Amino acid sequence: MKSLLRRSGVLALSFILSVLLSSCSKPEEQVLTLRMAHTLDQEHVVHKAMVKLAERLDHYSHGTMKIRIYSGGQLGSERELIELLQIGSLALTKVSAAPLEGFAPNMQLFSVPYVFRDEQQLWQVLEGEIGQQLLAELSPVRLKGLGYYDAGSRSFYSTNKKISTPADLAGLKFRVPNSQTAVQMVQTLGGAATPVDWGELYTALQQGVVDGAENNPPSFYLSRHYELSKYYVLDEHTSVPDVILMSQHIWNTLTAEQQGWLEQAFADSVVWQREAWQAQTLDALEKVKAAGVEVIYPDKQPFIDAVQPLHQALKNTPVGALMAKVAALPPVTAPAVAVPAAEEKPHE
Repeated sequence: MKSLLRRSGVLALSFILSVLLSSCSKPEEQVLTLRMAHTLDQEHVVHKAMVKLAERLDHYSHGTMKIRIYSGGQLGSERELIELLQIGSLALTKVSAAPLEGFAPNMQLFSVPYVFRDEQQLWQVLEGEIGQQLLAELSPVRLKGLGYYDAGSRSFYSTNKKISTPADLAGLKFRVPNSQTAVQMVQTLGGAATPVDWGELYTALQQGVVDGAENNPPSFYLSRHYELSKYYVLDEHTSVPDVILMSQHIWNTLTAEQQGWLEQAFADSVVWQREAWQAQTLDALEKVKAAGVEVIYPDKQPFIDAVQPLHQALKNTPVGALMAKVAALPPVTAPAVAVPAAEEKPHE
């Protein structure tokens, strides 16, 4: 009997201690998971930059914020992903600036050919007043623009006809993104513009629905379009950045601290992505050459001259005003390289 009472007492004491310990223990913080979707291959440097974004957000938030990434168009086309953001069914996406023309018309700036002198001027715009103004113009359509990733320059590729001058585009059907400016550009150069979703382009090239398309080297390689295209002409007509967007509704549900973590994580990923982009661009060009694609380095001036009617048509529009601002920006000067002081001998 005494043994039974002793055992009951021990059980009762254990129960009381467990209750006390559980009441004193700190409850686990709730983890907020943000869904992010895009249309690119997982080997694409932009996808890897989004993975870096997720890693940095996990770091800054001490594990309380996560990003789950859906690649390869699993959740829809770029247009569909933007619409999911607008209704708050998706937190984040990466889209080209081109389809954003339908939501913020001044995004048309990036689809106008030969607006930027060079890559330095492009980033001067993206990181400056003009770039931030364009992101702010997305707010009325319930989109929060976090910033830009490098997407290099877009150039033409074709399945059968070599392109060295604008005249070579005549009579050819080229896929363009969902951008009226891209359509006008191809038409101005003498080609026939055909909007096709990115995910359907391989089949369109294969079946002859289009004779070619235009994009940057990493996308040309990773999409495997080089398997169907004999020629890639580096005319580098436009520099259309990728834009990281967030649902304005979901952004507004975050605390100021959470918003700060997300912005810092994105800034870190931009630094990584810009460096990685250059390496992947060079690698992609070498690989398509090795696969038998003829890469052509044309004289760009005939292409620049050929699109001047498009520039003139935009002159008295809001986009024309932005083009004038870009043209007026002073050249970016490289920072002076500090000369290291003479090395001191270590103390013996």
